[in-house]
Amino acid sequence: MKKNDLIIGLLAIVALIIITAKGTFAAEIPLGEEGDMRPIGAALAIGLAGIGSALGMGSAGSAGIGALVEKPEIFGKIFLFIVLIEAVAIYGLLVAILLIF
Repeated sequence: MKKNDLIIGLLAIVALIIITAKGTFAAEIPLGEEGDMRPIGAALAIGLAGIGSALGMGSAGSAGIGALVEKPEIFGKIFLFIVLIEAVAIYGLLVAILLIF
């Protein structure tokens, strides 16, 4: 039930941001002027990607440590999984950079 509450809360925050935009999506607003939503979009991109990456890395890391205790020779495979999870956060950073510039 907690997971559903988190998803509903995030959707409510996104809905409030969209409602308060007041039609600014239709016009091109220069960066830094009032009504510019690109910084908020960039913050959401890097924030949500970072949270997802952290949750995935936590569960994969703990399972990987447990597997390494039993079979130390699978270190390379576990390291690869951790690196691939980190790529999600890097993609979020790239999206945020593209939104700002």
